[in-house]
Amino acid sequence: MAETGETPGGETEATIFTLISKDDVQGVTEILRTGSVNVDIVDEHGMTPLQHAAYRGNETMCRMLLDRGADVNGGNHNNNYTALHFAALSGKSALCQVLLQAGAKSHAVNSVGRTPAQMAAFVGNHGCVSTINNFVDRKDVEYFTSVRGLETDPKLQSFLVSPVHNLIMQINFHPVRVALYVKKNNILLEHIPEVIQVLKLISEREMKKGADANEITAFKIHLLSFILTKMQEESVGAKGHDPVENFIKKMLRCKTPGGIPEQLDILLREGVRAFPFRETTIMQQLVTNLAHTKLCEDPGAWGIISSVVNGHKGFRDNDPCATCGDEKGSKKCSRCHFDAYCDKDCQLLHWFVHKKYCKAKAEEWAKRGTDTSIENPEPIVL
Repeated sequence: MAETGETPGGETEATIFTLISKDDVQGVTEILRTGSVNVDIVDEHGMTPLQHAAYRGNETMCRMLLDRGADVNGGNHNNNYTALHFAALSGKSALCQVLLQAGAKSHAVNSVGRTPAQMAAFVGNHGCVSTINNFVDRKDVEYFTSVRGLETDPKLQSFLVSPVHNLIMQINFHPVRVALYVKKNNILLEHIPEVIQVLKLISEREMKKGADANEITAFKIHLLSFILTKMQEESVGAKGHDPVENFIKKMLRCKTPGGIPEQLDILLREGVRAFPFRETTIMQQLVTNLAHTKLCEDPGAWGIISSVVNGHKGFRDNDPCATCGDEKGSKKCSRCHFDAYCDKDCQLLHWFVHKKYCKAKAEEWAKRGTDTSIENPEPIVL
């Protein structure tokens, strides 16, 4: 292990840490170019240059250090923090993605037994939690494009790698959002049996990684396969109707304005029960929370699952989209100000539900002293 001290070139090894603290990428690059300092040198706290750069949230510096051969899981920090721990605490989701792509272990724990995602959740960096918990290496999908053993054909065609990997990497895996993704990438629907099979296999392989297993990722991918299976079942007897739209409408039908759709809640609860790894921490957490929540009772199965996978939030930045559950930049119906949507496409999909109470909710809004038109309601009102 390298130690701090005087280098042959006259530079002190401590200089590299000083330059990193000043975000001096050029200076650090020059020191490493001369070969006077080991890229994985550690300071008195056992921190490497990469860990220092991650602590500062400097993505450019981290990329440069990785390009120079820095060990993404290196270091001997006093409290066992890794570069990914520091990146998660810095609140830089993009940096977490860079480190994960370089092979950072998402389930490494510090001295108090906390993973990078758990530390990010502790300080409220939910974007980092989502990035870490939803990360799957593209190679894990590409693995199934090769013929193995007695197979005559691969389990997955190569042209399906990108759409399948992108599906897995989606932070929002609400059933309606999944359906919308499949509708946009129709090739998945055309090959849905093999996609479902591969998703199941990826989930199983994740759980067989021993100490490196990520049960949150395994559960999420299992749930994706379960949702696609239900979507496939919808195509049986569709009688000329679009099976994806049929599935979406089934997931959105709701008896109570602003309530939780019954079929959505049932599907997600069934998906949890179908997870084969019963003794995992995530399974116990989900079962306990769902057992204490009645069907369609707030926060609903989706609220519980989303909190477990993407981190619990003490408060929401935005009301979730009434259609797909997305919380990014959702806007409320400009007439009744009751339901929120992420875009007009989601609003149109939900209109068959929303139109039943939009006028009444608009009247309630008007009584609170807000001027709004409630005549001749149309769905495009964002």
